[in-house]
Amino acid sequence: MGDVQTAESSNKARLAIMELANMISVPMSLNAIVRLNVPDAIWQGGANTPLSAVQILSRVLPYGGGDPENLQRILRMLTSYGVFDEHLNCSGDDSHSPERKYSLTDIGKTLVTDAEGLSYAPYVLQHHQDALMRAWPLVHEAVLNPTSEPFVKANGEGAYSYYGKKPEMNGLMQKAMSGVSVPFMRAILDGYDGLKGVKRLVDVGGSAGDCLRMILQKYPHVEGINFDLPEVVAKAPSIPGVTYVGGDMLESIPVADAIFMKWVLTTWTDDECKAIMENCYKALPVGGKLIACEPVLPKESDDSHRTRALLEGDIFVMTIYRAKGKHRTQDEFKQLGLSAGFPHFRAFYIDYFYTVLEFQK
Repeated sequence: MGDVQTAESSNKARLAIMELANMISVPMSLNAIVRLNVPDAIWQGGANTPLSAVQILSRVLPYGGGDPENLQRILRMLTSYGVFDEHLNCSGDDSHSPERKYSLTDIGKTLVTDAEGLSYAPYVLQHHQDALMRAWPLVHEAVLNPTSEPFVKANGEGAYSYYGKKPEMNGLMQKAMSGVSVPFMRAILDGYDGLKGVKRLVDVGGSAGDCLRMILQKYPHVEGINFDLPEVVAKAPSIPGVTYVGGDMLESIPVADAIFMKWVLTTWTDDECKAIMENCYKALPVGGKLIACEPVLPKESDDSHRTRALLEGDIFVMTIYRAKGKHRTQDEFKQLGLSAGFPHFRAFYIDYFYTVLEFQK
């Protein structure tokens, strides 16, 4: 019995390592179906009618062409990861393969362009641009020499500087961040009331102003300050009720009774985070709040989708943005707050990926 169990365990282990070794097929196939516009082709304004690979190609390539067999291979693999539902039509004739049709699951629907022109599709595309892909074979370098990121070693400069010189990359990143931010902000505004009574709010690293725009829709009497690098705010669209201020958060932050930031602390080292938070502390009155929305790591390294998404995001930060920037645990954030002078801390788990961290002066 023991030998049988050992053989079974060994077989499962070999199978598991084969899956892990070929895991690159998953994100690259996801990238492929986004580039081919497959999700929108299936969705068709909410129809989500199961379609064969031939039918999908006729929609994405109206003038003909394409290989339906290869598209079906991609669709089948992504079906196994829950992106599509597969519908088999078995005619009963064993001499022919069953016809396979595909519709979108809830996961697949996140890639559909909504009425505002947003989806998670740009987030997928942004992650798989050539400059980022060049960094991934160098992940081990973050262990050997963490003084510079794999992205820098591959491309000669930091990611944000690199994006700034390439308008198409910068535009895609902003669209990707909008696609992620908007559904998250809806959840925050529905489930978090810490912005009530705020009169002047600074959004640190506000980019195109999506977060402030949504906050002002719910709290129209708030005076919004979008604070970002001068080259970013210079290109940001005008939003009623929002003033744009260019600057460097490592030097100073505009005065306000509340400061908001999303996915900012993650891309900075502990010392840099302390400096940013100290500047926030200086800009706030007693009782004022720093509201930081960041990925928060669980204590245990389990195999849940949430834990995997957070830990994978941590490796993405290490590889692309900062070798010593990182996702942190709740306690690590609390300690950072205390080191910057904030005596009060609360965490609100409203969203599965981002946590609302409230530091009060």
